[in-house]
Amino acid sequence: MIQFAQVSKRYPNGQDALRNVDLEIASGEMAFLTGHSGAGKSTMLKLICLMERATSGQVIINGKNLNKVKRRKIPAVRRDIGMIFQDHRLLFDRSVFDNVALPLMIAGYDHREIGRRVRAALDKVGLLSKEKNTPIMLSGGEQQRVGIARAVVNKPPLLLADEPTGNLDPELSAEIMKLFEQFNQVGVSLLIASHDLSLLAKMHYRTLVMKEGRLVQDQTDQMFEDEALKVDTMSETSDHE
Repeated sequence: MIQFAQVSKRYPNGQDALRNVDLEIASGEMAFLTGHSGAGKSTMLKLICLMERATSGQVIINGKNLNKVKRRKIPAVRRDIGMIFQDHRLLFDRSVFDNVALPLMIAGYDHREIGRRVRAALDKVGLLSKEKNTPIMLSGGEQQRVGIARAVVNKPPLLLADEPTGNLDPELSAEIMKLFEQFNQVGVSLLIASHDLSLLAKMHYRTLVMKEGRLVQDQTDQMFEDEALKVDTMSETSDHE
């Protein structure tokens, strides 16, 4: 599903955001990406959804080499990827329904299909009764669930989430993670960037640790202890099980 082969990314200002990253995430897998601020987590997600291009190496998503995707083909690639942001990126002058419907409208779905899919997505995140509300009328956790509904309304095989619980309290964070698990249980692949180490330790999923643009740890043992993640955001020598 996701393959990075010796991927590096250097921004125009000279910053090396990624350095020779090798990574494989299988179809149907749920994995977490962690590390200090500036470690390269967001850059990895941006490369996957073609918000940025790799400086060197190859990024392959679902068998497609993204290096070879032409600009006009980017929207087609993105239809297979749902993206969830920490700040929701909702349109506050539109209803909940309209926010979730936006990807379908852009893709040209007819009115009846849009209604069916939007209401199914809102039902999955527990917000069907609030489809006519505007986002400002919702709590932070509800706004994040609207963002999740918008990301899954196209039924993409891959979901990316960039600090999706960063602004939420522990109880709401746990609710969001349960939603992700439910999507994963029906075959959706997920890659979730998060710095919430205590939350990740409770999840018992594969955890990829970034430091200064490098992948320094790939924790595949699902029964790791919380202490294994409590590094000064992960030194290369931390591997406590």
